[in-house]
Amino acid sequence: MSVKSSKSSVLRHGRLVAGTALAAVAIAGGTIGVAAAATSDHPAAPVAAAAPAAQPPAAEQPPEGARATVKVDPNPAAPGGEVTITGNCGGGKGLKKVIGGYPGHEILKDLKIVDANPDAFKATAKLTTKIGNGVGPVMVDCDGEAGVTLLVTHTPPAGE
Repeated sequence: MSVKSSKSSVLRHGRLVAGTALAAVAIAGGTIGVAAAATSDHPAAPVAAAAPAAQPPAAEQPPEGARATVKVDPNPAAPGGEVTITGNCGGGKGLKKVIGGYPGHEILKDLKIVDANPDAFKATAKLTTKIGNGVGPVMVDCDGEAGVTLLVTHTPPAGE
């Protein structure tokens, strides 16, 4: 392998990690902002009874290719603990892959896709024991749509 191709590989890997981190932050920022707004001290606006749930206008939807939703339970989770990954493929064909962390720093092991159903997928995994307290992305590939959420990890206090 030449020096030029090694440098190119490192640059591509760096861009992949940076892009993944940026996507996770952007999605988490939107999720945290919505959660903060929903839990504020202000009363909720009245909701019309029996009104059907409408799709948000196209301008408010995530871009095509990033419409899958994903949830990790429990969240936060302890190193070595088991988690369940669920969600919706948002128009994708079905769950194909789940990635926890980023290349070279994976946080999920023993991953099993239990149900790849595009309307309600389910997977299980264990967290590695080599992680401590922090936050990392969990991404899903739904064959046409992708999604990401953040998983918080914490080490329980001694004696628990």
